[in-house]
This record gives sequence, structure tokens and C-alpha cells, in this order.
Amino acid sequence: MYFPSYRMRRLRTSPQMRELVRETDLLPDRLIYPLFVSHGENVRNEIGSMPGCYQLSINHLVEEAGEVAALGIPAVVLFGIPAEKDEAGSGAYDEEGVVQLAITALKESLPQLLVITDVCLCEYTSHGHCGIIRDDYVDNDVTLEMLARMAVSHAEAGADIVAPSDMMDGRVAAIRSALDSEGFINTPIMSYSSKFASAFFGPFREAAESTPEFGDRKSYQMDPRNGDEAVRETLLDLEEGADIVMVKPALPYLDIIHRIKQETRFPLAAYNVSGEYSMLKAAAANGWLDERRAVLEALTSIRRAGADMIITYHAKDAAAWLKE
Repeated sequence: MYFPSYRMRRLRTSPQMRELVRETDLLPDRLIYPLFVSHGENVRNEIGSMPGCYQLSINHLVEEAGEVAALGIPAVVLFGIPAEKDEAGSGAYDEEGVVQLAITALKESLPQLLVITDVCLCEYTSHGHCGIIRDDYVDNDVTLEMLARMAVSHAEAGADIVAPSDMMDGRVAAIRSALDSEGFINTPIMSYSSKFASAFFGPFREAAESTPEFGDRKSYQMDPRNGDEAVRETLLDLEEGADIVMVKPALPYLDIIHRIKQETRFPLAAYNVSGEYSMLKAAAANGWLDERRAVLEALTSIRRAGADMIITYHAKDAAAWLKE
């Protein structure tokens, strides 16, 4: 039997050969670990739908972040669970708020760890929506004022990067203007530029206690059927001053990750969200998948699609496996 002169299998003959020609890397310094910070003391509540993830009071948050840093993971992103919520989400921009205090504690204990903060009202509003409600509708422009105040309060507490996830029109420009006017010209914005109205957010809403009391978020989050719109959203955020853009979720939207990277060439984050995490955890717990292989394959696919950094609840496990 005749073969062509070039055999593809020649470069697959050993682990060393395969490593030599690999096209996509997956390293701990490409990962970002999400953390849920709760009010109170000595709080460590495991999240039922997200095994291995916890709501943490600040003392335990600092301990967890220390483990993250020791694994070579360069950054965490914080989500707050306040003691009280109201219609205006006022805890979001309280200088004594749970996230603001957590930022300060983390920067004092682990100055080398990058602290990214979620800028959105959903965790702080009594109704669970991402903005201020007027006549049963999220008022875009009033919400911008609150988001800008929130971002500035995070920067004042010491946040390295602010990350608006609300999907209001114009919020990047509003936050950039507010940061600059307060002297935070070097604080980057990581914009959730393509955030889809996804079924894969379910476990997060339990973790952050942010399920909407009425309706849904389809009037501000993106329709999963739209790809061109995701590109337009991203380009608008870049025009407004975003430094890093993001696609959320990741695995069902690998095509969007690839398109945005190809069209913008800007730093690109992908959020491997709670539902993606919980699916693999459940399958592994039932013995249906090899967790380590499945997780590393999934994260590698996100990198291969074009993501420069991955926000993932698998980060600690993945970093440990990658070091072995």
C-alpha cells in the first residue's frame, strides 16, 4: 500500500514530540478564579449546585486567594453578597460594602494578586435585575450613574481591573469617564461585551443570590442566536474605552470567541460559566467522564478558539493538574 510522502503521525510518536509541535498552550497564568464574598464572619457555605465552590466571608476569602496565588493563578474576580438589598442596589457602591472591604483585605495580604471586580447591580438589588427598575423595565441611563459610582468605589478600594457585566448601553463610556475624572486613568476596564441570555447561568444565580424576582434579562442580555450583534457590541465597547473584552458563556460560543479575536485583535477573556462547570462536575461524580481530562480539554478548546484568558471555577484544579 502506498502512502504520501508526508505522514501526519510522524509528529505524534511520543509525548515529547507532541509537546514540541503543540499549537495551543494552557497555563495557570491564563486563568482567573471567581470568588463569592459574603458578609459576616467565618462564613464558608458550599454552593449546592457548584461542588467545590463557596460563599466566603472576608477572612476565608483571603485564605482561598492565598491558595490561588500559590498555584500561579494571577487574578481573581469578586462577586459580592451583601447583608441587605434594596431597589436601588445601594450596597454596590457603599465604601464599606462587602466587596470594597474584600478588595482592601486582598491587596493588603496579597499585593501581587490581581483583583478584578464585577460591576453590576444584580447582586445588590432586591428585585435581582442588573439595573434600576422604572415601570417594570430596567432604566438604562439611570443605571449608568450607579454603575459608574460602583466602579469608582472599587478603584478607590484598590481594585486592579473593573469588569462591567450589566449589558447596559454606554456603560463602558460612563465608567471610563468616571474613573478618569477621579484620577483612576490607569484602571483598566474588562467589559463583558458579549454576554448572552444563557441557560448556563443558573448555578451562578444560586451562588450570588441574584435570581430576578420577575421577568428575565432578555431585554439587556444578548439573544444566543446572534453572532453579528456580538461583534457590534464588542466594537462599540472598544470605541467607548474597553481595554479587555469578554465572551460569556464560553463553550457554547466558541465561534463567537474566534470571530471577535479575529476581528479585533484586542485582549479577549472568556467566561467558562457556572453551568459549564456544574455539568462536568455532575458527569464526573457519576463516573461518566474523566474529570481531569474533560476539564483540561474544555479549557484548551477555549484557548484554541482565541481567548487570551479564561475565567473559570475549574481554575484551582486545572492549575494543580498543569503543574504535575
